[in-house]
Amino acid sequence: MSDRPRHLFVERQTYRRRRLQDAARFLPVLGIVLMMVPLLWSEGAEGVTMSGAVIYLFLIWAALVAAAMVLSLYLRDDRSEPEDSPPESRREAGR
Repeated sequence: MSDRPRHLFVERQTYRRRRLQDAARFLPVLGIVLMMVPLLWSEGAEGVTMSGAVIYLFLIWAALVAAAMVLSLYLRDDRSEPEDSPPESRREAGR
């Protein structure tokens, strides 16, 4: 049999952080798609006016900025040391 366990469980905090990182990576793609939507709108008397399209683009831009700000706040690492560095006690013990 294989030595690997059947289920790989990841800490809840690690799992949430990875999903937030995935959302942050997907945000530019979502922005591009939403910015292209006005290209699909019909023109003319029954279509959307230019001012409506500009307002739509501004609102999408503002929403993307707000979403990026919220994601960055949740992804901010409050610890002052990077994960790869040893804890303070190990560093002082090695001196």
